[in-house]
Amino acid sequence: MSTVLVIAARDDWPTDRVVKALTDGGAEVFRMDTAEFPQEVTLAGRIDARRGWSGGLTTAHRAVDLADVSAVYYRAPNPFSLPATMSEPENLFAAAQARAGLGGIITALDCRWVSHPAAMSRAEYKPLQLATARTSGLTVPPTLITNSPDAVRAFVGDITGPIVCKPVATPVLIEDDQFKTVYTRRVTEDDLADLRGISTTAHLFQAWVDKAYEVRLTVVGDRLFPAEVHAGSDAAHTDWRSDYRSLTYRTGTAPPNVVEGVRRYMDRLDLRFAAFDFVVSPDGVWTYLEAIPCGQWDWIEHATGLPIAQAIADELQGVSR
Repeated sequence: MSTVLVIAARDDWPTDRVVKALTDGGAEVFRMDTAEFPQEVTLAGRIDARRGWSGGLTTAHRAVDLADVSAVYYRAPNPFSLPATMSEPENLFAAAQARAGLGGIITALDCRWVSHPAAMSRAEYKPLQLATARTSGLTVPPTLITNSPDAVRAFVGDITGPIVCKPVATPVLIEDDQFKTVYTRRVTEDDLADLRGISTTAHLFQAWVDKAYEVRLTVVGDRLFPAEVHAGSDAAHTDWRSDYRSLTYRTGTAPPNVVEGVRRYMDRLDLRFAAFDFVVSPDGVWTYLEAIPCGQWDWIEHATGLPIAQAIADELQGVSR
């Protein structure tokens, strides 16, 4: 029987919505978290000259034949969970074998993907994102990525207005056993007076773009779901993630040139899902900031009623609406 394989963290409730939309529509679903392998999930995959990957994934309650997988929904699963009795070298070795074995077989499946892990991994790089957005016809802000204080000073001299600094990679870190987020911040004169920390790693600097509001544009296959994000505080005006409680949302409409640019972007990076962030200026110009290949969307659906979970389920089943 045709089956949708869902690979996501066990406690990821946005994925719960997608699974419900799939099962409500009559689809067969096999859900797993890579953290369940190898202790709770058994793999037995076979391939030969006559047939592609077959065999199965099995849990204590369910099983699926790899040959029956028609689509895969891949959304940030957890790391492999290996036996605690292993030494650290054994753990590293076993994790590499699990990644190459389980991960290798699953990524070799010839089926619909939302989205393929290889495409998602490549699309995480912000330098590639910006280059792809520019060549796709989207407006991007002047940007510098550097570890050189002199380059920062030169960039500031070239930009007539304020600049901001933001992480090049994930903004989340763990310190003192706590999750912390590094938000976008405006660069001050005091910052420019002492740039000694710049040399320690890569930093991203960008020209500040004046905004009327921002847009989280969720793309699922050929469907676009634009939601206006209106900031209600100074902190949210700089980085809306820093003050969710001040935000208000409205469904919006993307201009035709943005729609065309976004579709070119998705095709060039081989993505079937992405969460785009745009700044919209007071005179209505849309400026691209980033596109997150595994971006959050559930709170946007909750706030606006946009049917994103159903769109993901439809994309996995090849359904057009």
